[in-house]
Amino acid sequence: MANGMGIGDCSGVGVSRISIAYGMGVGDSNCSHSLRYLNKTTIYRDDLEEALAKAAENNNNTVIIAIVNKAYVEGEKSMLDIFLEGFWLGDDTRPLMNHLLLVAVDQLAFERCQFLRLYCYRLKTAAGVEFSSEKVYMSDEFIRMMWRRTLFLGNVLKRGYNFIFTDTDVMWLRNPFPMLRTNESIDLQISTDKFNGDQWSQSNRINTGFYMIRSNKKTVALFDKWYSRKDSSTGMKEQDVLINLMDDGVFTNLGLSVRFLDTLYFSGFCEDSKDVRRVTTFHANCCRSISAKVADLTVVIHDWKRFKILSANEAATFRWSSHTACGNSWKQ
Repeated sequence: MANGMGIGDCSGVGVSRISIAYGMGVGDSNCSHSLRYLNKTTIYRDDLEEALAKAAENNNNTVIIAIVNKAYVEGEKSMLDIFLEGFWLGDDTRPLMNHLLLVAVDQLAFERCQFLRLYCYRLKTAAGVEFSSEKVYMSDEFIRMMWRRTLFLGNVLKRGYNFIFTDTDVMWLRNPFPMLRTNESIDLQISTDKFNGDQWSQSNRINTGFYMIRSNKKTVALFDKWYSRKDSSTGMKEQDVLINLMDDGVFTNLGLSVRFLDTLYFSGFCEDSKDVRRVTTFHANCCRSISAKVADLTVVIHDWKRFKILSANEAATFRWSSHTACGNSWKQ
């Protein structure tokens, strides 16, 4: 809250936070003076509500959410740096930064987000739970972090916000909204590791690293059902549990309309887009470590810059560079 005050400073006011549009700085503590400005304030119930409201403003109540920790913001060239560079270099992606909310699971990541002057939220974890270091794929710590993410995102839905969730290892090379259907008839649009050619087929293997979801009773029920499987799914990451729910008919039973995204547009290292002229996002999936993702996404950036100066004929035969570091990450 850039200009504001905690309502707790004024006794008898039963809301958690007021964000002052103008006229008073944080240092002002005279409640009788402050309350005269109530008709020029926005009242939020907590920090999360404030962050969501600001990020979703003028965007159909839709926010873009990414989750970061210390391991993703540190280093000479961090994963967060590369993620944000995609917004800078992509086609029609810079304005989307106005709707990006970074959720930090540790204090250093939160401070880095604030330094970059982005919309930031500090997600608190249970006492003794540490999510700041790199969590190797499928380790117990990795699985716990994925479930904490699921719980948080379910809370966002319950607050009435639609969102695109994106891992920070997803490069946004073009604005995805034109390729995502925004009508209310589709509840969930989710990326796939490999696309089978049918955007409505539940035999597509989903990837929870990028998806757009609408807030409604059906999607809230899905997240509740999903998270309820946590304790009975030992050793399974949340993505595999969601696949099991789909295979068990839960999507159908809830009446969910689910669209599976074509890797021609929503690509990844598991299955490269065959047409750089159409690719929208590029996900460093099928990769085990942060260092490997950073290395190969850096190559994607170079490929993208190379494509941007090609002629139309040259672009038609463009091929992505191989993802060598990620391929080697499985041998370590």
